[in-house]
Amino acid sequence: MVPKVRSFILSGIDAQVCEIEIDLDDTQLQKETVVGLPDAAVRESLERVRSAMGNSGYPMPRGRTLINLAPAHVRKEGPAYDLPIAVGVLIAQGVIQQRVPAGVGGVGGGGGWNGGVGESSEELFGLDPRSVLIAGELALDGRVRPIRGVIAMTSLAKSLGLDAVIVPDANAPEAAVVDGVRVFGVSSLAQVVGLFNGGLELEPTPAVDVASMLESSRASVDFGEIKGQESVKRALVIAAAGQHNIVMLGPAGTGKTMMAKALPGILPPLTPEEAIEVTRIYSSAGELEAGRGLIESRPVRTPHHTASSPAIVGGGIVPRAGEISLAHHGVLFLDELPEFPRRVLETMRQPLEDRVVTIARAHGSVKFPASFMLVAAMNPTPRGDVAPGEVGQQEMDRYLSRISGPLMDRIDLHVEAPAVPWKELSGKATGSTTAQMAEQVLNARRIMHARQGTTVNAVLRGKELDEMMALSDSAKVLLEQAMTQLGLSARGYDKVRRVARTIADVSGSNQVLPEHIGEAVQYRLLDRRV
Repeated sequence: MVPKVRSFILSGIDAQVCEIEIDLDDTQLQKETVVGLPDAAVRESLERVRSAMGNSGYPMPRGRTLINLAPAHVRKEGPAYDLPIAVGVLIAQGVIQQRVPAGVGGVGGGGGWNGGVGESSEELFGLDPRSVLIAGELALDGRVRPIRGVIAMTSLAKSLGLDAVIVPDANAPEAAVVDGVRVFGVSSLAQVVGLFNGGLELEPTPAVDVASMLESSRASVDFGEIKGQESVKRALVIAAAGQHNIVMLGPAGTGKTMMAKALPGILPPLTPEEAIEVTRIYSSAGELEAGRGLIESRPVRTPHHTASSPAIVGGGIVPRAGEISLAHHGVLFLDELPEFPRRVLETMRQPLEDRVVTIARAHGSVKFPASFMLVAAMNPTPRGDVAPGEVGQQEMDRYLSRISGPLMDRIDLHVEAPAVPWKELSGKATGSTTAQMAEQVLNARRIMHARQGTTVNAVLRGKELDEMMALSDSAKVLLEQAMTQLGLSARGYDKVRRVARTIADVSGSNQVLPEHIGEAVQYRLLDRRV
């Protein structure tokens, strides 16, 4: 009987089963071969497995060893197959005593489990290799090193109704986030053998209470420390309440970056479902810190303007998540927006609209979630301020033209952050604090959720948006005038309506009034400049 061990294949942030089959033939010359579309890291695993087994006291078999990774048409990559390959080889050699299904002759004679008659399998054996998923990288001395994508693997095991997963000890807290599956964190190959043969009593990693671990985002800066800029703070409350994209325009030194750093403090805390989804993305990208089981607060990503398109959007030969997916359910902050290459910014247009990014390759396509809040900051000119007169205006127009109109059209709020007067700078900070602004955001979200469930205003579309607007007659007239005078596109028209709906929610109004439309129109500052 050919031994079979199950592991997983990571595709984006999802996992599928990989069945590892081992065939030994001691009548042929010694040779180890891996088939099933492995990459270089998987082919190299044979050398790691050989050394790990030898240094752990388990000899490699003599003769030919054929290792098949199924399904054969899906590419396998990474070192996660080291441990399941070693387990399969040890089963084939009889070191791990594989259970035999009832009706199949075994050591005990008349079927049942291998190992004797009259004794229960629970007394003789530990885990059944057929009822678990296994993954892990092996060190040459037999230690088990962490891998990426473990939370996706555990979710797969749960969906298949499997009993347990065996993962590296450093990945166990992450795997334990998924309830309903026993998680065994191992630190060596010898521990795995003991788990299967019943010679090791290892307690599963305790399940994680996700709800109790979650906490509000604690920003490093409190809005109360920022002097002036009350109009920008108001816009940030609206943006956070409706999850709207926002860009801040103003001279250098007006507090734009500081306010962006303070923004996470007013965002609602992650729900358990959101936290698990974000953790899954970080795990698949290898961005989850070792020993950390859960992303507990909303992520904030701040890529440098020299970042490439694959770094921002995602990509690679084997597609991986980029910054926009790592900012899922959180904030992507782009400082000095015009300094980013235009080609990079244009790749963000589709994810900003669809909240998902699709990366296509010759062997298939992968989708990554990208429901993030874009927060951008920019100076009016490369030097940070505006020269007086027509020359200064032309310089500003040239700088702003680095950003395309279609991209700016996808940003809901355009806010000016003017220089702070001396009187405010020299006095005490008396403006809105993070606690006050966070309460406004939470109150608006409660109104929003009571009306439309978990859907935020920024993603309302078509019929939903028409139903949620409830415009008064005077508000309709004002909106028509704004469309005509500003020359807004159909997308800009919907952006104004979504922002106006959020302003009404922040104000506690069921109906969208003219003053809400008027404020929303004011946030289209750059529509006339790009």
